[in-house]
Amino acid sequence: MLESLDTIKTIALSELQKTSDMKTLRLWYSTHLSKSSQLIKSLRNLSNVAAKDRPTIGKHANDIRKILEQAYEDRTSYLNKSVESPGHKHIALDVTLPGRSLNRGRLHIATQTLRRIYTIWADMGFQIYRSREIETDELNFELLNIPLHHPARDMWDTFHTNSPGVILRTHTSPGQIHAMQANAPDPIRVILPGMCYRYEQITARSEIQFNQVEGLAIGTNIRFTDLKGTLSDFARRMFGTSTRTRFRASHFPFTEPSAEMDIECFLCSGEGCRVCKKTGWLEILGCGMVHPAVLTNGGYEPKKYTGFAFGMGPERIAMLKYGIDDIRHFWGNDLRFLEQF
Repeated sequence: MLESLDTIKTIALSELQKTSDMKTLRLWYSTHLSKSSQLIKSLRNLSNVAAKDRPTIGKHANDIRKILEQAYEDRTSYLNKSVESPGHKHIALDVTLPGRSLNRGRLHIATQTLRRIYTIWADMGFQIYRSREIETDELNFELLNIPLHHPARDMWDTFHTNSPGVILRTHTSPGQIHAMQANAPDPIRVILPGMCYRYEQITARSEIQFNQVEGLAIGTNIRFTDLKGTLSDFARRMFGTSTRTRFRASHFPFTEPSAEMDIECFLCSGEGCRVCKKTGWLEILGCGMVHPAVLTNGGYEPKKYTGFAFGMGPERIAMLKYGIDDIRHFWGNDLRFLEQF
């Protein structure tokens, strides 16, 4: 029995040295180390050997198996190093060819606009405060003076989730409540940038997702004149020092009084063109004094504290500034558009 095992080892090692590629090596393994090989069968048939000889024969067979397995690994390593891939045999390397230049990335136009807005408001003493994009109905509407069945809710086409009362925020205004509750009763000046979601028809003027930048200032003796002066200064820094502004009365449930702010069309200098619809003015944001009910919900005493809030769309500002006529370009991933900025 021991002699037959030695014969198996000798033949196997001899045939292993003749393998020249991975195909013949796999065939060798199947012949000499698989479950159907003579060596493995010998180990399985130890029950037919006399009991006194089993330990010796079993140990010898296992030693031979280890030798063959190690020889197989060594041969595999050797063939992997020595066999050249056919696909590389005829490839010539021309070291005189110029290298391939890498295209440089750039910031998205929306990101560029947001960073410009951040810089302006930081220079004016406002901090960035971020809040969540998944909100509760209470924070998105009710605490902002928009109770259930209030007609103002029709202004926002809301994405609802399977969890009752959990929605995708329709505006960044819920961040006002978060910021107030985190800082009350201390004065605050913050901007709240982020993505908003509305279930609207996608057109050249509307998208289901868009950025907003909310602004909030709360303290003592803050008046509407402070709001007008602050926003007019922002417009001059954003669009140019000669920019003129105007405020029109409007309505928002969470501010009172409320207004829309326009800037003089910088394309036609107020004379009227296609972009400003012949009015000479471009609307850029909504604003107003924080409603007393919202101040109360945020943890401030309305008789002692006042404040103003505003909200602007960075994509709309970029559209006005660069003459972009379709908001869908921002999220269309078209390099022909994005590489212009």
